[in-house]
Amino acid sequence: MNDIEQQVSPLIRQLGETLTGQGSLLASAESCTGGLAAALLTALPGSSAWFERGFVAYSNESKTEMLSVSAQTLTKHGSVSEAAVAQMAVGAIARSRASVAIAMSGVAGPSGGSPDKPIGMVCLAWYLGPNVIHTATEHFAGDRSAIRGQTVRTSIEGLLSRLAA
Repeated sequence: MNDIEQQVSPLIRQLGETLTGQGSLLASAESCTGGLAAALLTALPGSSAWFERGFVAYSNESKTEMLSVSAQTLTKHGSVSEAAVAQMAVGAIARSRASVAIAMSGVAGPSGGSPDKPIGMVCLAWYLGPNVIHTATEHFAGDRSAIRGQTVRTSIEGLLSRLAA
């Protein structure tokens, strides 16, 4: 088990219990993590009881085609924006049987950063129901692997805290 798996396994176990207790299904919409969240979520035996599906929408075109992120949002705000991840989360709900979704997009590096969107900048969204979408922007340090791992961990922690509220 690698570091990120060790860090998130207890969180995922808790998340699974919470979602099962609420009768909720989860969908993920990922960009910079490339399916890492879905892989870690489904590494837990029995996760099929609460994890419905995952979307990896890496390009802007895939975000539009698979998750209905508007071209206008991508042009105005970019794919690494709270507006884009909010739409990714809504799209994941619309194209699944899930009632809860997480979405993430960011600049994992080692290239691709800009002054406005530096390496380590990640936008997250949590869909908890109609008109209940939370978003946040984080700035993580480290290499590509560390940034992706922190993104997944923060996404799961954020979902757990919001489900408990």
